Amino acid sequence: MVHSPHGKVRIGVGLVGARSTDEFGTEFEELVDALDRSTVDSLWLADLASKSVVDPMVGSTWAAARTRRLKVGTGVTVLSGRNPMLLAAELATLTVLAPKRILPVFGIRAASPEDRQLHPVPGRLADVFEESLVVLRRLLSEDSVTHHGEFFTLDGATVLPRPPRPPDIWLGGRADVGLRRAGRLADGWLASFLTPAETARGRTVIEKAAGDAGRTIDDDHYGTNIWAALPGTDLDAALERAAQQRPDIDPREIVGIGWEGTAELIRRHVEGGLTKFVVRPSAPIPDWFAYLDRFSAELGPLESG
Repeated sequence: MVHSPHGKVRIGVGLVGARSTDEFGTEFEELVDALDRSTVDSLWLADLASKSVVDPMVGSTWAAARTRRLKVGTGVTVLSGRNPMLLAAELATLTVLAPKRILPVFGIRAASPEDRQLHPVPGRLADVFEESLVVLRRLLSEDSVTHHGEFFTLDGATVLPRPPRPPDIWLGGRADVGLRRAGRLADGWLASFLTPAETARGRTVIEKAAGDAGRTIDDDHYGTNIWAALPGTDLDAALERAAQQRPDIDPREIVGIGWEGTAELIRRHVEGGLTKFVVRPSAPIPDWFAYLDRFSAELGPLESG
């Protein structure tokens, strides 16, 4: 067990790619059923429209309906280029139907260049993102929203049904401008491809930005994705993908090598102040039931609280 002064340590499962397009739906059903029988409390779906992965909003709805305890995270979903009003309506309904189980995380742009063309924005990316976030949050928490901004206009807009308490909105991001944005506007932070030293620093930057804005973020609302190269998979391919994301560092600093290396990487992030983790396997999983048994045995003991 790993103890953190910042709250409960929780480790969820991230989905990367399907084994094959032929068994796409069957595999996702297998995964959700396996999760429902396991002790893992959360599933996280990436927004990679051009890849063979489940769409995060559709997948969250499907998984939440099929289970009764599983939490589902949409991390990281691209917000810029989406209609924040319609997205608010979707999130509100989903949160009413699956209370306390929907965990939305948003990012400013798609991870891959081929996906960025699917999210056209009418102005500067950062400005569109921030206004979209403001509109989204207001619609999820206010009875009537009037908003006359640079990109969106609303007069007495209402989203129903609206949950008694809006879902916490987390943001991704690793550049300082994104970290400060999380401090100003988010309820939590989910990092990607950062070293333990960088996530520790990221938490400090976010906390300062939140304080400067006169707000606070819950102590246990800081987390990161963990890219895991597990036994039987291609380590070189995992390191190469990590290097593409972070050519400036040794990829072994951000990849968990084997179960032991993944556990050690989580421990190092916990020491820096993080408590929430999404472990994403670097290659498709041939048997989700067997994977989750091993996942629970190897990583479950790290959870606390």
